[in-house]
Amino acid sequence: MGEKEEKKKKKKKQKHEHPNDQTTKPAAPQSSDFSFKPSNEVKGLRFGGQFIVKSFTIRRARPLELLKLLECPPLFNKSNATATATTTAFLPTNFTILAHHAWHTLTLGLGTKKSKVVLFVFESEAMKSAADKIWAPEIPLGEVNKKLIRGLKGCEMARFKLRKGCITFYVYAVRRVGTVGFSCADELRSVLQSVVALKDFLDHTAMLALPNQRSLNYSPPAPVAMAH
Repeated sequence: MGEKEEKKKKKKKQKHEHPNDQTTKPAAPQSSDFSFKPSNEVKGLRFGGQFIVKSFTIRRARPLELLKLLECPPLFNKSNATATATTTAFLPTNFTILAHHAWHTLTLGLGTKKSKVVLFVFESEAMKSAADKIWAPEIPLGEVNKKLIRGLKGCEMARFKLRKGCITFYVYAVRRVGTVGFSCADELRSVLQSVVALKDFLDHTAMLALPNQRSLNYSPPAPVAMAH
């Protein structure tokens, strides 16, 4: 019995120490740095087979539009007043939403109905302000990779892609090359949690309500009943 046990132990050791497995596993990187890559290497927006979709435009969202989109509480709550202070968002324009709808109809359902929303969470308000100054307020989807993502020189990004029904959210965390960690991790976490919590968009034409925000899966809190 003793010999059999020894043989079993030797076999287990051979499995763990395979002669062909001579490569040593690199040390696990810090969680905050794991996903960051130079802006020219990070994944950009992806498109379907419809070339025309790249010509559809997106526009920079106003601060209140962004809060409504993410279903954040009103700005008068001080804890949420800076929740998106370092975030810039680009939403589909009215033209893009209607064009998506028309293209889907003309192609008898074969054309894509998926719209894209792009959010950039910067490491500081100063960095966000600098990017907002050089970025055009409206840009074709086909130029986002080249002008917005690749256009940020000396930066690193972490990319998150979340599908919410017919709208795909692309979230990019942006920091300077060589920076350790991400100083706005709380803001990034808040944005990602808000997107995850959103209900799937069954019809992206609901976004036509912007900037009035009449029907974007957002309902203001019900008025408090008062005794008379």
